[in-house]
Amino acid sequence: MSEKLLLHACCGPCAIYPAELLQSEKQEFSVYFFNPNIHPYQEFKRRIRALREFCAESGVTFIADKSYPLEEFLQNAINEPVKRCYYCYRVRLLKTAQFAAQNGFSAISTTLLGSPYQLHEEIVSACHSAAKEYGVKFNYYDFQSGFFKGAEISKQKGMYRQSYCGCIFSERDRYEKKARA
Repeated sequence: MSEKLLLHACCGPCAIYPAELLQSEKQEFSVYFFNPNIHPYQEFKRRIRALREFCAESGVTFIADKSYPLEEFLQNAINEPVKRCYYCYRVRLLKTAQFAAQNGFSAISTTLLGSPYQLHEEIVSACHSAAKEYGVKFNYYDFQSGFFKGAEISKQKGMYRQSYCGCIFSERDRYEKKARA
């Protein structure tokens, strides 16, 4: 039996290069969306829509968990001010690993590994931990080399693009940095 990969994705632009790479390697994979961190709700819906459209045009199976446990996410993120990003990665990757284990996928990975703006080592740690907890494999890919290529393709396609990771804290930080400049 060949390995089936469940690729967690946060948005369409971040999925472009990983999907292209995995398809070129003939890797069997599906894209999985679970992102309770994304705020506001309209942003959450826009990201699902853009990712669904990208997957449809790329011939990739798309699976969306449309649950939106925002209150739980915010409460836990507030309780982890120093490790907030790690909590965010972990909750999303645990759900990915759980879904993978329950639905015949043997491995997980994430498009989060492509962004130069994310905490790469913390993502890797969260992936390893989630995979171990649910008895699936973590396939490491350093997608960073294709991040800007994916961003350029998303611009050319007129794909919805965002300028923050999705959580209310990163949106605040983005505007605070501009105000201080």
